[in-house]
Amino acid sequence: MNTVRTKIANRALNAGDRLPSVRRFASTMGVSPSTVVEAYDRLEAEGIIRARRGSGFYVTGADLPPMALTEMGPVRERDVDPFWVSRQSLDADPSALKPGCGWLPADWMPNAALRKGLRALGRADNTLLSDYGSTRGSLALRRLLLGRLAEEGITATADQIMLTGSGTQAIDLICRLLLRPGDTVLVDDPCYFNFQTLLRAHQVRIVGIPFTPTGPDASAFEQALIEQNPRIYITNSALHNPTGASLSPQTAYRVLSAAAAHRLTIVEDDIFADFEPALSPRLAILDGLDRVIRIGSFSKTLSASVRCGYIAARPDWIEGLVDLQIATNFGGPSPIASELVASVLAGGTYRKHMDEIRQRLARARKEAIARLEPLGLVPWTIPRGGFYLWCRLPVGYDSTLIARRCMEENVILAPGNVFSVSQSAASFIRFNVAQLNDERVFSVLKRAMKTAERSRSAGL
Repeated sequence: MNTVRTKIANRALNAGDRLPSVRRFASTMGVSPSTVVEAYDRLEAEGIIRARRGSGFYVTGADLPPMALTEMGPVRERDVDPFWVSRQSLDADPSALKPGCGWLPADWMPNAALRKGLRALGRADNTLLSDYGSTRGSLALRRLLLGRLAEEGITATADQIMLTGSGTQAIDLICRLLLRPGDTVLVDDPCYFNFQTLLRAHQVRIVGIPFTPTGPDASAFEQALIEQNPRIYITNSALHNPTGASLSPQTAYRVLSAAAAHRLTIVEDDIFADFEPALSPRLAILDGLDRVIRIGSFSKTLSASVRCGYIAARPDWIEGLVDLQIATNFGGPSPIASELVASVLAGGTYRKHMDEIRQRLARARKEAIARLEPLGLVPWTIPRGGFYLWCRLPVGYDSTLIARRCMEENVILAPGNVFSVSQSAASFIRFNVAQLNDERVFSVLKRAMKTAERSRSAGL
C-alpha cells in the first residue's frame, strides 16, 4: 500500500493510470498474490484506486497530494541527493571551504568592470531602472551573442535568440515546451546534478548514457534511442560537468547522425565555452541550430549574482519559448542584469579577464593534481580547460562517506553519486581547482580518508 501511495505522490502513477496486475505486482514486490489482493482492496476502500470489472485497478486521483521534489525518484541518503551540494554550498557559513562548489572565488571575477557598468546604469534612462524587460531581452546583448555565434560558424538571425533569467531557467522553459509527464530524457552519466532535479520537477523518466573521455558512449546512445524512445538529450559538449572532458569529432558525428535518424532534440549547455583555450567540436555548430538547442549563461565567467542566460534555437521554437517566458516570468530577464552583461562583454576588459582566468586555472589545475596525488586521488581525465577535476579515489573508498566526514570540519565536497543517475560513481569526487588554495582542504581530506581506511580495516 505504501509503495502505491508513494508512486502516486511522486506522479509515477497519475489519475486514470492502470496499476500492475496482481501477479505482476506480487512478483515485483516478492510477496504472494493474496497480499497484493488485500492491499488493492484496502486502497479501493480508501478511495485511492478503483476496480474495473475485467480490466484491473485504476488510480482515481482523489485527494492527490502535492508534488514534493525531494520524494521523487529512488530514496537516497541526503548527502548523495542531487540537491545536497547546492544546499550545502549556497547556505554555507562564510568560513566554510567549498572545493565541491561550481563557481570561481569572488576575487577571481571582473568586479571592477561590474562596478563600472553599475555606475553607468545608475545614470541610465528611468525606463531601464523601472520597467519590465522585453519579451526577448536586451537587443544589445542579443546582437553580441549573435556575433559570438558567427565567430563559431553558426549563422543565426535575431529571431533565433532570446534571453532568460538564467541557464537553469533556459532548460526549464525548453522542458515546458517539449516535454510532457512520463516522457523519457537522456542525460550523461555522470551529469550536472541540477539537470536531474529539474527533470524530476517535470515528471519525466531519466535515462543515463555512460560518459567517456570523448563524450557519451555512442553505442549506448544509439541503443537508448532504439529502446527508450527519448524526447530530448541534455549534455555539455565542452568541459563537461563534472568530468571536464570534451566531445571528439567522431563522437559528435555519431551522436548527431543517430539523433537525426530518430528525430531527437538535443539541448547543448555551453556554459563553460569561454574557459576553453581553443574551440572544440560543438553539436550546435555541426547541426546549425536545426535540432540542437544551444543554451548558456554568464554566471561562471562574470557573476552568479547578475543572472542572465540565453537560448539559441529554431525561430518556431523561440516563438513558443517566448510565450512560455511571458506566462511564467512576464517578459525577459531583468533589463539591468542583461544591460550590465552587455556592457562588460562589449568592453575591452572581458577578453583580457578570460585570458587571465584560463592561465590561473591552468596553474591551479597543475597544483591540484600534484597535491591530490599523494592522497591517491587520480584525475579520470586531464581537462583542456575549466575548473573541474573528476578524481577517482583509491579502491574501496566511498566518496559519500568522505564527504560526510569532511562536512563535519566545514569542508564541502561533491561526492560522485550526486552526479550519477545509475549511482555508479561512488569512487569519484568532483573538485573545483580554483577552490583548492587553502591548505586546510587537504588536511581535512587526509583525515577523512584515514578515518575511512580505519573503518574499512575494521570491516565497518
